[in-house]
Amino acid sequence: MKRILLPTDFSDNSFEAIRYALLVLKDVTCTFYLLHTYNPPVYEPEYVLGSPGQIGLGDIFQESSLRQLEKLQKRLENQYHNPNHKFMVHTAMNSILNEVLETIEAEKIDLVVMGTKGATGAKEILFGTNAVHVIKKSKCPVIVVPPNFEYIAPKEILFPTDFEIEYEEEKFKQLLDITKVQGSRVHIMHVSTGFDLTEEQEKNKKQVKKIFGKNCLLHDVPDNAIIAAVNNCQTKEKIHLLVMVQNKHTFFERLFIEPVIKKIGFHIQIPFMVLPQL
Repeated sequence: MKRILLPTDFSDNSFEAIRYALLVLKDVTCTFYLLHTYNPPVYEPEYVLGSPGQIGLGDIFQESSLRQLEKLQKRLENQYHNPNHKFMVHTAMNSILNEVLETIEAEKIDLVVMGTKGATGAKEILFGTNAVHVIKKSKCPVIVVPPNFEYIAPKEILFPTDFEIEYEEEKFKQLLDITKVQGSRVHIMHVSTGFDLTEEQEKNKKQVKKIFGKNCLLHDVPDNAIIAAVNNCQTKEKIHLLVMVQNKHTFFERLFIEPVIKKIGFHIQIPFMVLPQL
């Protein structure tokens, strides 16, 4: 049984992410953990010390959060009735990042699925702050779903790589499970620096092709055109899911640390799966 963590702020975007998880994994036995966190808008030392004016305020926020989670659970059970799926609700007074990381450890979570939209909604922001922090810190794969995404089964998956890191099949388990139940084809996009592959890169190339098996295609693009190539491939190949490895030694990290102006052209219009460092 898979254990899937679904953080929610009860927004439309977070519901779209939950819906995506339920539909992608409709034929898989899963326990879904609906998670919401809250922070009372009071001066924290007063709250912690139990100021008379604040006594009971935490309970009010907790009860409100729990009611909304239970309402969401009933909606999901009624709208997406599926004997393969069961739900657990969890609320906590904590930051979303800390609670997500703690829940991953405590419940042995296999996959996190969440929305991408930031508080500002600005187009130049690649992901919201919470999504970025979860992606960077999570020890399990994370799928982020963009706002207004109309569900399409992930039949065509894009995996850009420079073959600089060694790939272990176990680290791809959650992705491989999705490709198996969806009958997906994986497009391996090699990000080339213009030089021949080293012996180590050739070894990693063979390994990644072995991991994905017959249902994979190999594409080559130059390193300096990765963003344009990903955008183009999303359209040309009708890609339904983008997958990358979160590794500081690859181009993935540059998508987050380069000046925003340089990555405005990176338009995430499809779900984005990030695998933790290998």
